Amino acid sequence: EKPLGKYGRMRKTYLKEHRPILYNQMLLNGTLWPHLQDVQRVASEQLERTIAALADKFPAPDKERAQLLWVAHMNGLKAQAEEVVVREIVYQ
Repeated sequence: EKPLGKYGRMRKTYLKEHRPILYNQMLLNGTLWPHLQDVQRVASEQLERTIAALADKFPAPDKERAQLLWVAHMNGLKAQAEEVVVREIVYQ
């Protein structure tokens, strides 16, 4: 089994702090770990798709001529995509 990624850990923390009854039920019946792995997988896939869609809509500067601008642009796209993913998948 793979260790949990960022989004799986965020979901676990969310469940523990905000949905303790659901967290304890899932822990006791053995569905917590598969649920967290599924959240990690879905969130990662959604993040990649959202970044690709944003990159198509807002093209990045030329990577060869303006590396710092390209990195800043891509970091901004990732931050925007991550906001959506966290709100829609992790904190639902």
